[in-house]
Parts: sequence; C-alpha cells; structure tokens
Amino acid sequence: MSDAKPLGGRIITPTFVICLIIVGIAGFYAVKRLIFGIGSISNMNDGFPWGIWIAYDVVVGTAFACGGYVMALLVYILNRGEFHPLVRPALLASMFGYTLAGVSVFLDIGRYLNVYNLYLPWQMNYHSVMFEVAMCIGTYIFVLWLEFTPAFVEKYKLTKFGERLNKVIFILIAMGVLLPTMHQSSLGTMMLMAGFKLSPLWHTQALPLLFLLTAVFMGFAIVVFEASISSRVYKLGDETPMLSKIARIMVWVIGFYLIIRFQNVFMRGEMALAFSGTFLGNMFLLENLMLLTGLIILAYPNNRTSPRLLFIAAVCILIGGSLFRFNTYIIGFDPGTGWKYFPSIGEQMITYGLIAFEIAAYTLFVKIFPVFSSHEHTASNS
Repeated sequence: MSDAKPLGGRIITPTFVICLIIVGIAGFYAVKRLIFGIGSISNMNDGFPWGIWIAYDVVVGTAFACGGYVMALLVYILNRGEFHPLVRPALLASMFGYTLAGVSVFLDIGRYLNVYNLYLPWQMNYHSVMFEVAMCIGTYIFVLWLEFTPAFVEKYKLTKFGERLNKVIFILIAMGVLLPTMHQSSLGTMMLMAGFKLSPLWHTQALPLLFLLTAVFMGFAIVVFEASISSRVYKLGDETPMLSKIARIMVWVIGFYLIIRFQNVFMRGEMALAFSGTFLGNMFLLENLMLLTGLIILAYPNNRTSPRLLFIAAVCILIGGSLFRFNTYIIGFDPGTGWKYFPSIGEQMITYGLIAFEIAAYTLFVKIFPVFSSHEHTASNS
C-alpha cells in the first residue's frame, strides 16, 4: 500500500478552464478531420506523408512520456527504492502522454476506420518496423493504465482486487520496461528507410541506439522538470536530494550519447557539413549545444543541489532531445522535387489541444487520486 494521497483543492481553476478552451478548439478541428478527411485541415502531402502529429505528438511526445519507463527501470529493475515517491507522478504523465500519442496516430491514419486491421493476424506485416512500433505503443498504453490501477484501488478501497493485482504486477512492470525499449529504438530504425532523403547529419545506422538513449535521458529530464514544477505549484516537500541523484545519472547517459553522436558524424566524414553555416548545420549544432549546456550544468556536483539549475538543465536537455528527434523526422528530411511542409493551423491546434488535455487531466488526477507521496502539501489554485 502506497503512502500517496490526493492533493485535493479546487478542480475548476483558471489554468484548467484555459486548457479546456484549447481542447474545445482542437476538438472542432479533430471532428472536421474525421468527417471531411485528413486533407481538409492538414498540409501533409505526397512528399511529407507525416507531419507534426507524428513528428511531435508521437516521436517527441513519447520521449517526453518516458518518465514512467526510466523510473520503472531505476526502481524495479535496478532496485533503487529510494526513488519510489517519483514513480507514480512519472507514470501518470507517461500514461497520458502515450495515450494522446495513440490519439495522434489515429488522426494521422488516412482511413482511420480500418485501424482494427492492425490487430487481425492475417493482416499483420511481421516484417514491418511500423507494425512493431504500432503494436508496442498500443500495448504499452494498455500496460500503463494497468500499472496506474493501484491508485484507483487505493482511492476506491478495492482491497480484494488490489490483492489479485499485486500477484501479477511484476508482469506489467516487466512489459513496461521491455515495450518502450523496443519501440523507442524502432522509431530510429524507421528513418533508416529514408536513405539519401535524410541529411547525413542524421541518417546513420546508429539511429536506433541514439533514439533509445534520447528516450532515456529525456525520460529522466522530464521527471526532474515535472517534479520541479509540482513541488512549486502544489507546495510539496523538497525533492532536490532525489533529483540530484537522477541528474548524476543523466550526466553519464548524455555524455555517452554525445560521444557516439559526434564520433559517428566524424567517422562518416560529415563534420564539415555541421559547421557549414547552412540551416541544417545550424540545427545540428543547436540540438547538441542544448544537450551540452545541460550536461555542463549537471556535471558540477554543487549545481545538482540547486533546484533552479536542475530545472534549467532539464529544460535544455528536453529541448536538445526534442530537436534531435524533430530534425530527424522533419527538418533533416528532404523528399526532393520541391515538396515543402509546414503544419496548418488545424494541425497545430490539435497538437496544442492534446498538450492542454494532458495538463488538465494531470492536474485533475493528482487532486482526486493518490499520486504524490512522502511530502507535506497544501492544495493549490493553479
């Protein structure tokens, strides 16, 4: 039984209302897309068959949602129980992040009514990386909701169900570590198919490893980011000692990533392109500069004891990791023959709506269900 407790407090707050308004606008565009087709609101085309819904909502969004993955790996696989108070908040964010990524995929499919074919064995393409990603993400969404079930059990005092759940929870935890490891690396594998259409600054056989590493350090960074905001907004106790230890892990992971990243570009003879002054070269430098900034901040032990510097470093790391993934799928991709892509207002609003929904749902759940633990807290009106 967890010692987590609901935060309580007002549900209808200014932040909550603003989020609902954005969700309502996004809902209008989503309904329009479902009725009149994807072309009615999207700027996607034959050259760019995927856009912001895949590049941000799925590729970047699922990396943001890897907090639950890395905390499960840290607490249950590496047996670092001291970080247990951070597990459920990270799991909640992952649950909404991946669920909304699934919604994005559904909206992105041209003939969305045929999505059921994904689950028909005679329709499955077992040689497809996209199939593996779709199945893993779909299954992981289900697993995440089951992993969060103990919070519902505690809220509604479902004692007998909780006892049965405890007997199989280890299976869910194992799947919660295996599935993201598979599909996060496969998100990199997918862009290997782009071949010469993807800039050599991003097209490399190391993409699966690089995508997995970004998922890991972005997962840790989002835990630090969310904990920093939650501690301030909801007036929770000081979590800096735990976050400091997580930051130390991030230093090693990011350092390992940057060594592989630059060594790979150098060995392929593409380093001159990075410093060519072109837009692609500058984007390459920007993504790695953000990661290097976060790394330098966290490399000094004294900086890891400062909540402000921890937050700044986490933001830099999240921006750097996001740029790497966005650059791989959109910026560095050139289908040729003059194809261009920039997300339409409708595409953007649906993305903003999904983000707003996640914020609103997160604030609702932490006030109703036992999520935060081991800290004294008071309700917030945010």
